Amino acid sequence: MREINAALITDTVSRLAVEANCLLPGDVKRRIEEARASEPWPTACGILDKMIENYGIAERDLVPICQDTGMCCVFLKIGQDVHIAGDLKEAVDEGVRKGYTEGYLRKSVVKDPLRRVNTGDNTPAMLYTEIVPGDKLEITVAPKGFGSENMSGLAMLKPSDGIEGVKAFILKAVEEAGPNPCPPVIVGVGIGGTFDKAAYLAKKALMRSTDERNPDTFYAELEAEMLDKINSLGVGPQGLGGKTTALAVNIEQMPTHIAGLPVAVNINCHVTRHKTAVL
Repeated sequence: MREINAALITDTVSRLAVEANCLLPGDVKRRIEEARASEPWPTACGILDKMIENYGIAERDLVPICQDTGMCCVFLKIGQDVHIAGDLKEAVDEGVRKGYTEGYLRKSVVKDPLRRVNTGDNTPAMLYTEIVPGDKLEITVAPKGFGSENMSGLAMLKPSDGIEGVKAFILKAVEEAGPNPCPPVIVGVGIGGTFDKAAYLAKKALMRSTDERNPDTFYAELEAEMLDKINSLGVGPQGLGGKTTALAVNIEQMPTHIAGLPVAVNINCHVTRHKTAVL
């Protein structure tokens, strides 16, 4: 049994929160630059140029890429041979608290959804845990802005709706989102499980590199088809037209009940932020 002190988790979450807000993942930068190279619409080209300039400044000066520094989603893969010395949830929240305070990141979390009083430190984190073999702890911090989060959707389709029903729901979600999630977007899709699991899968899909396709050829082909259909909508960068509405479509799937076909869509803006460390 390997022991990991909670203080190390706090320090790691704090560092990742700042890095995720300031350093865009390399794969996302490549997708934006590829979009710029293939974009014929001058207005869209100008917007993509500004996006490239923006993430360059953020990386150079270590300042946030976007003013909405998000609600911290923290994904933990906990090795079954790991013992956490201390309170795991409090260690993660303290890391968010420290990172957002010392990194001068905007604090956007309210204590109660109806009474709307700010917590003042961007806690609590939205914590997702997974038990895996081994003696390592993998931490992914993903600040989620709500311009894109608000465009999410979930449908409990009938099995008879089949693949065409799934395609129609994904396309409808992105089309109705329009310019609101600051396109070009990355679209996370969860298919299967239960009501809550489908939503989790959609968010988890956004953590996958855009360089990686679903290992199941059937779903990899569906990802490619939906990317083409979404980009045919003509929404374009920032909703002002163009051929690039989405940079990628990532689909995650799991078994479900014979009577159900849950489908969730979680959209991320072009500032698709996440950083990972392994302890």
